[in-house]
Amino acid sequence: MKYTDIGKHAEAKIFVVGAGGIGCELLKNLVLTGFKDIHVIDLDTIDVSNLNRQFLFQRVHVGQSKSICATNTCKQFNPDVNITTYHDSVLNPQYNVQFYKQFNVVMNALDNRAARIHVNRLCLAAGVPLIESGTGGYLGQVTVIKKGQYECYECTPTKADKSYPGCTIRNTPSEPIHCIVWAKHLFNQLFGEEDPDMAVSPDTADPEAVGDAGQKAVEKEEDRKSTRQWAESHDYDAERILHKMFHDDIIYLLSMDKLWKKRKPPTPLNIEEISKDTSIGNGAAYALKDQRPWSIYECVHVFRDSVDHLKKKYKSDGYLSWDKDDKEAMDFVTATANIRAHIFSIEQKSRFEIKSMAGNIIPAIATTNAIIAGQIVLEGMKILREDWKKCQFTYLIRQPNHRRRLIVPVQLNPPNDKCYVCREKPEVTVTVNTDTMTIGNFNEMIVKKHLGMVAPDIEVDDGKGTILVSADEEETIDNLSKTLSAFNITSYTRLKCDDDRQVYKLVITIVHANKIVNDSEEEIEFKVIGSVPEISANPPEQLSGGTASDKMTPRKRPRLEVEEDDDLVVL
Repeated sequence: MKYTDIGKHAEAKIFVVGAGGIGCELLKNLVLTGFKDIHVIDLDTIDVSNLNRQFLFQRVHVGQSKSICATNTCKQFNPDVNITTYHDSVLNPQYNVQFYKQFNVVMNALDNRAARIHVNRLCLAAGVPLIESGTGGYLGQVTVIKKGQYECYECTPTKADKSYPGCTIRNTPSEPIHCIVWAKHLFNQLFGEEDPDMAVSPDTADPEAVGDAGQKAVEKEEDRKSTRQWAESHDYDAERILHKMFHDDIIYLLSMDKLWKKRKPPTPLNIEEISKDTSIGNGAAYALKDQRPWSIYECVHVFRDSVDHLKKKYKSDGYLSWDKDDKEAMDFVTATANIRAHIFSIEQKSRFEIKSMAGNIIPAIATTNAIIAGQIVLEGMKILREDWKKCQFTYLIRQPNHRRRLIVPVQLNPPNDKCYVCREKPEVTVTVNTDTMTIGNFNEMIVKKHLGMVAPDIEVDDGKGTILVSADEEETIDNLSKTLSAFNITSYTRLKCDDDRQVYKLVITIVHANKIVNDSEEEIEFKVIGSVPEISANPPEQLSGGTASDKMTPRKRPRLEVEEDDDLVVL
């Protein structure tokens, strides 16, 4: 660092978003590098599992605010530093464009896509440079975002989250992940807030479940109670739940005979036979219980115990949220998933493996976070010197490339002229069935979840200003249950979406279709067109024949989409 740079660092005002794995390392680096005015925000509190990699925290801090504890520890490195702390969500409305305009640089150390999108849009609106980062295992990346000069976070769309058809989850699972998803759904149906999209009973609407047996199943379905109502009527009796879910419902599934013409049918659980088998799972008696698959006897035993514990929690605390770090909740999902896997002749998994899959966990490595945090500070120095030509997109890769580099810098791309966020007039086309898609689902699933808006106003561009959704949802609550077609919305109708919180406007052109399919010919509810195609999620070392190139093809560079706070292991 040049001597002339010291004054710039001391005078700069930095906003750090996130005080977790990357955030702790970043705050430490900023303080020790000479930055004097730092603001940090994080909503999370410290969990004991954080202590093996977030070195600003100690055991006495468990349960306390991450941002506050990180600030207090950093001030011990340099008592003269001024750190302003926010124990809050960055999505809250007080962190608006005017708030962002006070900073010279914003540095993201976030753990979820929704917050990344929100910060990206506010930095674009405020004209403030943003440094984006992410880690996953041995892999990491850092990039610089500057309005009008370099691509924004949404210029290169990430690979969509993997989803599974409801009929596969409920009727015909074939992989361990199908059983794990079903187990999490059952947890919510019994103990969490009920969601109709998380139903666990056999799906009689499955197009394969037709014929006489399927019709009888449909007729029988009409008399069935919801899972929650049924469980409450039997006072959450673990034995009854076990018998219903793994015996009676499987018999019910077998009645849909057309499902099993080309598949191996499931085998209902024989609880009496299982009770006679007290053997442990594969992997020998001395293996750690978390790291070997449990026997079916163990699964049944753990299922009963976890239901009894969760019933008491539910009755005393109300709705429960599934948490991978909650012992009873994790035991329930492990036992449930493995019993279902056993019934459908699917490979059973250890508790450790199920925890990784259920929580979408990528193991963390503390040194990866440290390296990426160092790269963030280096890019911050270039920005403060206004040395924009030297700013780079930097990858940390698993194996040295052909130049023996683990840290691979590549040239930053200019803004994507097809980006529906940072181009001059953002527009997208959405293909949807206007006869079945409700205004409420359109707002939640497409505008908020897929397109990343927080509090949108949506109106029809018909010259009349017909309001479909107001940011104050009470004003248009009666519209939410109505379909798009009820407002004469069909192909080539244009909708104007305006999110004041993000200072972001988007025009959506609707295309009506009775049936919509993805590239795999699977039926989906909608399709968004108008941005660049989705990219592969392959890390850089998997490109160009196994080595990472220093000159990767523009728009083809992958982006890590990981939640770095959901990690397990430190090496």
